[in-house]
Amino acid sequence: MTSLTIDPAEVAAFNRLAETWWDESGPMWPLHRLNALRRDYLARRLAEYWPDRPAHRPFEDLDILDIGCGAGLLSESACRLGGRVHGVDVAERNIAIARQHARSSGLEIEYEVSTAEALAEGQRRYDLVLNMEVVEHVANLPAFLENCCELTRPGGIMVIATINRTLISWLAAIVGAEYILRWLPRGTHQWSRFPRPSELEAILATRGFSVEDQVGVGVNPINRRFRLHKYLGVNYMLVTRREGRDGSGRT
Repeated sequence: MTSLTIDPAEVAAFNRLAETWWDESGPMWPLHRLNALRRDYLARRLAEYWPDRPAHRPFEDLDILDIGCGAGLLSESACRLGGRVHGVDVAERNIAIARQHARSSGLEIEYEVSTAEALAEGQRRYDLVLNMEVVEHVANLPAFLENCCELTRPGGIMVIATINRTLISWLAAIVGAEYILRWLPRGTHQWSRFPRPSELEAILATRGFSVEDQVGVGVNPINRRFRLHKYLGVNYMLVTRREGRDGSGRT
């Protein structure tokens, strides 16, 4: 698969890690704990946009795109919360594992090996685009993000989770997590690719998106517990909304 936004080295790295995605005590354990934190945050935050959904299924009947879905951790969470989920990843092994795990869990999730730009060429659009821990791995951030914007319906929501480009993030996410604590394989991240919130917001603004909420994510290195806070200097999430209203009247 060729694309302006794909970095072949990143794809190869995630293909090698594919078998470990669902091992909660393996190298992907941070994603499992992050996923639980984000799932609960999104359920609370997005219920404000779609208040007519049941409290236990806040994504009921929403069309959801999980771009860069990996082996489906967040896709499965969104499906259990009522969403119609389309999980997309460029790493074939990730998608194979995601399909297998969804079947064994009795979940109906559509998985596909594809790219944001290929999807944007079609007619399909989504109420909610989950763009989690992806933007720091793409080769062309503006192009990737613009395609993700195109995939979001007018009035729809896109949530971006990534790592800030600060000295503290270099110390925490690379030196600390990869070299000292060895929570992640060395080379998982490239500091130069970490986008600052202002950089993402500038690209989004040109596509008619506004930031509705922003929150930082921290971890206690002793007990390995993640929490939300106001500091955006390391991990952070942006909840963004596309202006307008789609033909169905959804906002």
